[in-house]
Amino acid sequence: MLDRAWIAARIPHQGSMCLLDKVVEWSPERIRCASSSHRAADNPLRDNGRLGVACGIEYAAQAMAVHGALLAGADGAPRQGFLASARGVEFKVDRLDDVAADLDIAAERLSGDGNNVLYGFEVRGDGKLLLSGRAAVILDAEALK
Repeated sequence: MLDRAWIAARIPHQGSMCLLDKVVEWSPERIRCASSSHRAADNPLRDNGRLGVACGIEYAAQAMAVHGALLAGADGAPRQGFLASARGVEFKVDRLDDVAADLDIAAERLSGDGNNVLYGFEVRGDGKLLLSGRAAVILDAEALK
């Protein structure tokens, strides 16, 4: 099972900063993950007791990192990647911490190569779209040197 422990072993985020609970499904083009950490009082992204909807971009970015790890097929140390840009982002709510259901995070690979990828993403919860957009991701920052 691709659970939180499996995810944490393959992305740079550790402890409470590893936001995803599990991979629900994936293919070479797409990934879906689930998370309950948006409800946690100790979520490291909270500010003044609330988790703003913009933090959903980090949830999506972690799903993209997991997708990159799955495509790489390596069991080694996680690569140090980064989110280069987020475009066309639409926020449908103000905050995530008041979403009762687990978050459903989906990312779809729109284009790219082995290191530079453009993803479309959506974060859903409580039966509705919470945010969506596109993100350019560098999967391995070391490869740029």
